Amino acid sequence: MSHLSQSKLESYLWGAAVLLRGYIDAGDYKQFIFPLLFYKRMCDVYDEEFAQALDESGGDKDFASFAENHRFLIPTDAHWTKVREVGKNVGKAIQDAMRKIESANTDKLYGIFGDAQWTNKDRLPDRMLKELIEHFSSQTLSIANCPEDELGVGYEYLIKKFADDSGHTAAEFYTNRTVVHLMTELLQPKPGESIYDPTCGSGGMLLSCITHLQRQKKEWRNVRLYGQERNLMTSAIARMNCFLHGVEDFEIVRGDTLSDPKFVEGDRLRQFDVVLANPPYSIKQWDREAFSADPWGRNIYGTPPQGRADYAFWQHIIQSMHPKTGRCAILFPHGVLFRNEEREMRQKLVEHDVIECVLGLGPNLFYNSPMEACVVVCRMNKPRKRKNKILMINAVKEVTRERAQSFLTDDHIERIVKTFQSDESETDFSRVVPVEELRQNEHNLSISRYVQGSEEYVNGANGDSTSLKDITTQWCTSSRRVRSSMGKLQASLRELSLGE
Repeated sequence: MSHLSQSKLESYLWGAAVLLRGYIDAGDYKQFIFPLLFYKRMCDVYDEEFAQALDESGGDKDFASFAENHRFLIPTDAHWTKVREVGKNVGKAIQDAMRKIESANTDKLYGIFGDAQWTNKDRLPDRMLKELIEHFSSQTLSIANCPEDELGVGYEYLIKKFADDSGHTAAEFYTNRTVVHLMTELLQPKPGESIYDPTCGSGGMLLSCITHLQRQKKEWRNVRLYGQERNLMTSAIARMNCFLHGVEDFEIVRGDTLSDPKFVEGDRLRQFDVVLANPPYSIKQWDREAFSADPWGRNIYGTPPQGRADYAFWQHIIQSMHPKTGRCAILFPHGVLFRNEEREMRQKLVEHDVIECVLGLGPNLFYNSPMEACVVVCRMNKPRKRKNKILMINAVKEVTRERAQSFLTDDHIERIVKTFQSDESETDFSRVVPVEELRQNEHNLSISRYVQGSEEYVNGANGDSTSLKDITTQWCTSSRRVRSSMGKLQASLRELSLGE
């Protein structure tokens, strides 16, 4: 048995998806490939554990079958090898095997294989499923042959490939990993901390914190991961992602975070040390009326407009942060920084003094959108030297584009993180802005107002383009300031002339 190289593993994984082309849409690959991959991995690891226990016990098969020797129980009639023998109604055999495994491991695996329609022969004919099973059978996915860290990287590769192929659905499923890496570096998660993502997608942000600690050779097994995701299949993929990365102390649940938050304690939200999030941008279909009288007390700054739920997620995150250790990094459209319809909420948020940094990112870091976004870092207990101040960073030019993909390089990330950790302003790149100056600007957080040479992109996506109303409001605000300044100047000149 040879060790799978990373390139061979990636080719093997993507080869499974290629077999589905022509049968199902690219956006649906994930609901079939990920469950099969996880199923194959579980069976191969079970066999590996069985062989090890058999060797240790001198050939005692009953001992080798004990649950204590296995991470998961695999019923004999649900093993991969049994499904591989089936020639007809292959989809039903796969579905039955997966349900039996879930039933045998209800505490960890309930519902993990999702709700894909394996028995639909119009989409998944027996011949194609047999080819898919034989393709997966061509490699052994034991831990010895494919360690957890390497399989985890392969899994992330597959997630990105599916996002590339599925187009407009990618934003819900996948966030540019270099941006996720940057957000993690800004927050510096520590061993033993609790980490939460209220819109966790496939779990990439949560696992980025684990990878961060592993790179630093720090303890990561005592970190607790929590995530909520409204899409059933995507939440299942996030759970598989954690298992395949070797993480077992996690809780990922399905549900709509705004209407039905799952992580609660008594009459309030559970609080975490670290929160990372890329909420869906400016969603319109949400229960604004219920949020206006939120039983969890999340409308601390007000109720967002029906057409933009961004501040609903922001307030949910603020209320989910531990009062002493809580810190967050949220990926937002630029509109949250200046839109007039959210001005009163933004004012209260700024005056609460929890915003530590506003970071502007470059364009094209998101699928099918040239939109520039921003990362907002908040900290519930800001250091004394940062109180009543907000660091503005203009990193719009810190982006590289190759083969139609935009990303942040290690140098970009290092420069941004170094600036964030410093208290020094840098011409055309960063500036520490006192809250008093923000008040003078009516709590507008547009980076271009405070960092010279900064230009913010206005042609957004997902309904977040700057509207005529917003532009007019900004123009009127600027005009008022100019008239006020001119009035003060004229008054000063009159006083001067009278004094002479």
